[in-house]
Amino acid sequence: MPDRARAQSQGVWGEATAFLERFRRAGWFDLVLLVALIGTVFGLISLAGEWRTLRPQVHIDLSPSALPVYVLYSLSRGLIAYVLSLTFTLVYGYWAAKDAIADRVLLPMLDILQSIPVLGFMPSVVLALVAVFPRSNIGLELASILMIFSGQAWNMTFSFYHSLRSVPKDQLEAATTYRFSWWEQLKWVELPFATIGLVWNSMMSMAGGWFFLMITESFVLGDKDFRLPGIGSYMSVAEEKGDVRAMLWAIFAMITMIVALDQVLWRPVVVWSQKFRVEEGAEEQTASSWLYDWLRRSAVLEWIGTLFAKLHRPRPKHPRAAADAQNAPASRVWSLALFAILMVTLLFGAWRLVTLLRQIRLGEWMPILRAGGLTLGRVLLSTALGTLWALPAGLAIGLSPKLSRIFQPIVQVAASFPAPMLFPLVIAMLRAAGVSLGWGSVVLMLLGTQWYILFNVIAGSMAIPSDLREAAHSYRLRRRLRFLALYLPAVFPYLVTGWVTAAGGAWNASIVAEIMTFKGHVLATNGLGAQISLAAERADFPHLAASVMVMALVVVLFNRTVWKRLYAIAEERFSLSK
Repeated sequence: MPDRARAQSQGVWGEATAFLERFRRAGWFDLVLLVALIGTVFGLISLAGEWRTLRPQVHIDLSPSALPVYVLYSLSRGLIAYVLSLTFTLVYGYWAAKDAIADRVLLPMLDILQSIPVLGFMPSVVLALVAVFPRSNIGLELASILMIFSGQAWNMTFSFYHSLRSVPKDQLEAATTYRFSWWEQLKWVELPFATIGLVWNSMMSMAGGWFFLMITESFVLGDKDFRLPGIGSYMSVAEEKGDVRAMLWAIFAMITMIVALDQVLWRPVVVWSQKFRVEEGAEEQTASSWLYDWLRRSAVLEWIGTLFAKLHRPRPKHPRAAADAQNAPASRVWSLALFAILMVTLLFGAWRLVTLLRQIRLGEWMPILRAGGLTLGRVLLSTALGTLWALPAGLAIGLSPKLSRIFQPIVQVAASFPAPMLFPLVIAMLRAAGVSLGWGSVVLMLLGTQWYILFNVIAGSMAIPSDLREAAHSYRLRRRLRFLALYLPAVFPYLVTGWVTAAGGAWNASIVAEIMTFKGHVLATNGLGAQISLAAERADFPHLAASVMVMALVVVLFNRTVWKRLYAIAEERFSLSK
């Protein structure tokens, strides 16, 4: 027994000695990495203190020295919301793709969720969470995170769902032959296939979350001011006071945060995701990231990875265990239980909705329906205009690693920058040109929704197997024929996802595009977005519920008649697995 303890002690000492030797050789990068990890811990402690504090009225300091802390608060909310969005995506998307019964409810529900504007459910969420946590800022912080989550989750879920439905048949047959369990099939087949689309939609999700940053951090409901410290509330106060200097500092801070996030997070993840391309050719991948290269040489991360692998070493199992696990009825029972809970929740929500709608007179429904038709026209027009430039630009960026290195940070900054900050400038230009807000709102929607199409097209073009591109080059296909015969069919499934999410983003953007304040005057045009904004401002919950319900019905009807058919065409005719 003492010999065994001595051997274990020597083994631990040997590992520690080897780690110190690797750390000595690694140089300054591991030291910087350790400092960054320590700084992250202290940042989380500071954030937790902010959550525990109850501040009835938040004062926003417009001095530039306050911006780093505000950026930290907003960035932390965005990253927490992204973790929630990714978890929701993996669970919800997998459930909808694998359960045919649940799919009939989950997919239409996803259509509704992505189309409901932030102001459609933000009042009830804020009031409920503030009531649950009356002695701290936890409720208000959670409400802000959930609102950012609502701008992130839907396009990621659509992308993951479609990827699971488009996995090549030969890969699924191989998983069946080797008797993979559902977890092994997800880990080794389905997740790798979905990674590229999920990564690019994750970047778009972060950008979508920043779109309503000013609303989520400086929300006003009637005479109540629910304000949180952050760069969104900083922007809002600067605009209210007309402080141009503070607005410029806010723009600079936002751009700096987006560029830093791109270099530290998204660029390394994009380079890492390239190893999951469906490849049969020999084309060399030239995409690179300085941080990714350094992380691969890190002694600290190597030691953490080795320790994690030892702690989670898989146990041997019987050859039939995978097949037995795959056919186990327990998963079906859990699916039915979750489906039953979901249906009970929906029925309760429907009952509450009916109690609100009973207060709306019959004659008040026609103006709401007319407004829904006008907003639908603006949504489709903005989606079409976005496709005209995003499709060729996305193909050019996705097919060229050189252009991807150059334009990815630029596109990331442009997509992540909160478009509502540019609305006053755009409105001034449109008024100078004599364009009414009815048409101008299409341009305002376009500023926030065109990026969904661009990011999905980039992801689709990067996923085109190089052997197909080499074949097109070998046969010397002309550019037009190459576009029609290869590029457009290959990216069409991703393009449909881009259209669906862009349309959902346009419905969301309508609440700030169809009504806004310009130089002290309220500018508005007839539309559902304007009606929802006015109802939320007046705390008129019956009309708010009626407008949101009409919007949801229009979205579901259009999705069932148009987008669903396009998805079917994408799966049957243009999937690389067929």
